[in-house]
Amino acid sequence: MALYVDGYVLPVPTARLTEYRRIARKAGKIWREHGALEYRECAGQDLDAKGLVPFPRMAKAKPDETVIFAWIVFKSRADRDRVNAKVMKDPRIAAMGNDPMPFDTKRMAYGGFRTIVEE
Repeated sequence: MALYVDGYVLPVPTARLTEYRRIARKAGKIWREHGALEYRECAGQDLDAKGLVPFPRMAKAKPDETVIFAWIVFKSRADRDRVNAKVMKDPRIAAMGNDPMPFDTKRMAYGGFRTIVEE
């Protein structure tokens, strides 16, 4: 089965990481309720990549920010579109937009990916 993945990277002020985690946990439950197979949010820890582009530089993270690497897995792109449409209509997601986010949404990199290797 060729799964489909939405992925994103964003810098979050380290002082607001607990707040971000609370929001991410709520969002993850909503995505799973609407059909996502998997929802993961990861905080950078070992990011000093020698000879490669480290995530903090790619995300233009400031010294007081933590890089988040996250993904949501779906059965297919069509299923992703169906699930995301339901999520965007969910009043719990709309309510999250009433409060300021604990990160700058304009600095979030996002995209949809078809899987090419599944082991």
